[in-house]
Amino acid sequence: MKNGYMKVSSYEGKEGKVKKVVLLYSGGLDTSCILKWIQDKYRVEVIAVCMDLGQQADDLQKIKEKALKLGAVKVYVLDVKDEFAEQYISKLIKANGSYQGDYHISTISRYIMAKKAIEIAGKEGADAIAHGCTGKGNDQVRIEATALALKPDIKIIAPVREWAMGRDEEIEYAKKHGIEVLQTEEFPYSSDDNMWGVTWEGGEIEDNYAVPKISKFLNITLPENAPDKPEYIEIGFEEGIPVSIKGKKMKLAELIIELNKIGKKHGIGLVYMVEDRLVGLKVRGVYEHPGAHIIIEAHKKLELFVCTRAENEFKQQVDSKWSYMCYAAQWMDPLMEDLNAFCDSINKRVTGKVKVKLYKGKAEIVALDSKNALYDRKLATFMKDYSFNQNCSPGFIEIYSLQMKLANQVNSKNET
Repeated sequence: MKNGYMKVSSYEGKEGKVKKVVLLYSGGLDTSCILKWIQDKYRVEVIAVCMDLGQQADDLQKIKEKALKLGAVKVYVLDVKDEFAEQYISKLIKANGSYQGDYHISTISRYIMAKKAIEIAGKEGADAIAHGCTGKGNDQVRIEATALALKPDIKIIAPVREWAMGRDEEIEYAKKHGIEVLQTEEFPYSSDDNMWGVTWEGGEIEDNYAVPKISKFLNITLPENAPDKPEYIEIGFEEGIPVSIKGKKMKLAELIIELNKIGKKHGIGLVYMVEDRLVGLKVRGVYEHPGAHIIIEAHKKLELFVCTRAENEFKQQVDSKWSYMCYAAQWMDPLMEDLNAFCDSINKRVTGKVKVKLYKGKAEIVALDSKNALYDRKLATFMKDYSFNQNCSPGFIEIYSLQMKLANQVNSKNET
C-alpha cells in the first residue's frame, strides 16, 4: 500500500512473462516514452501500430520513422478511415451519440483501435498489447474491455499506470532518451485527434475556473473571428446516414472530413466540458468537432420530421442509453446490438435533405424535406383549409383533460 492506495495485481510488472508486444502508437509523448520503456523493462520485441483515422495533423510516415528509430521491430500503418466511419461512426450517427451535452464521443475510435491491435497480435504471434492510457481515464477501459472481449487470454501492458511518472517527469524522460515531443512548459496540452473530433486536455484546461487559452491550440476558427456572412449547405441522408453535400455524393469518411473543413471556417462544434468519467472523477476538456456537430444536428431534426411523437419520445431514451454505453466502454455488450437494431429500424425512414445555416459558431437547421415526412402543409397551415376539422377539437380537449379535471375536483373536496 502506498499513499493510502492498495496495489491491484494485473498483467503489469511481470518481466519475462511477455514474449512480444503490440503497441498502439500515436507518436506523441506517452506512446513514444512507452516504446522505449517497454523494451528496457520487459526485454521484448515491440510492434508499433498507428492508424489513419482521418486526423488532421499527423504525418504517418514520420510517425513510422520515429517508431523505428525508437526500436520498434516493425511498424504497421493502417488506413482505417472507411472502416471507422462505416462500422462505428455510422452507428453513432443513427443514435445521435452525445454524452452529457454536446460531446459527440470522438473516442469511439478506441474500439476499432483495440480490434486492430488484437488482429495484429494474432498475425504476429504477440501475447500482449500495450497502450498509453492513464489510470484515471476512460480509454484504458474502452481498449482493454474490448480487447479482452475479443481475446480473453491477451495480456495488457499499461505503462502510464505503472511507471509513476507525471507529465513533467515524462518530458524529462523523453529529453534523457532523445525522444522528440511537442509538449513543453509553454505548450503543456495533449490532444487526441480523429475525423470525428479533437480532444484537448492539460495545462490550464485542468483548472476549472481558468478560461482555456484556446487560441494557442484550437484548430477551428474562433467563432468571433468567423466570417460575417453565413454559409448555407444542404446535406442528403439515406436511411440515417449522410451521403451528400450540396448534391455531391460522397463516402461517409470523405463527407465527414469535408464537413470538418466547412464547419471549421465558421467556428462550429467548440465545446467546453466538465464530464463524469467512469472512474468517478469529474474532468475538464475542450472539444472541437465541427463535422460531427453539423451531422448530429441535421440527423436529429430529420429523424424527428419522419417519426411519430411516440417514436421520437422513446428514441430519445434509446439515444441516451446508447451514448452512455458507448462512452462507458460497453461497445461489446449484447445490449448495444439490441439498441443498434432499434436505431437501424427507425432510420430506415430517415431519408431526405436538410439545409443548415453555419454562422459564428452555430449550426442551425433552417429547412428540411423527406418523402417519408409526417408533415402535411394542408393540415399544418394557419390559412383557411378544410383538411383539418377544427370543430373536433373541443370534444378532444374534453376527453383529453378528463382525468386532470376529476383529480382537481377530488383535491378541492379534500381540502375543504
